[in-house]
Amino acid sequence: MDGRQTGIQVEIPGSEPLRLTQLLLDFTGTLSCDGVLLPGVAQRLELLGGELRITVLTADTFGSAAKQLEGLPLRLQLIQTGQDKVDFLSRLGRAETAVVGNGRNDIGMVRGAGLGIVVIGPEGCAAELIGAAKVVCPDILAALDLLLKPLRLKATLRA
Repeated sequence: MDGRQTGIQVEIPGSEPLRLTQLLLDFTGTLSCDGVLLPGVAQRLELLGGELRITVLTADTFGSAAKQLEGLPLRLQLIQTGQDKVDFLSRLGRAETAVVGNGRNDIGMVRGAGLGIVVIGPEGCAAELIGAAKVVCPDILAALDLLLKPLRLKATLRA
């Protein structure tokens, strides 16, 4: 973590506290629709970049991820399979990592993270992914806002 990143901490009644330092995001269908970054995403990633180390993992179906994410405080990592996402997550502190995805290839990553969030965006969501998540959101903006406003996570995840 660089000097400006502080992490996000959330006390969850009835559970272990969440202490997040990393954010892994899927691009296609999660941050974007048809390869174009969804409105409002860039602004939220700018804010989260001060708190978390952000990595976008993508097979880059539309070939547009680098251009769409240019200038944002994140690292872009091209992958091919869901197993690549799981392998990347395993190199991080799983318990300290939040992940957000919408596709079938996100199942292992969402299941293995300290906080797995699923979004049902304009490109839909793989049905089997929902069972792997700790939180399901209607779109990426709601998912990113959970991290920007952690009391929402506390309310959602409390026992």
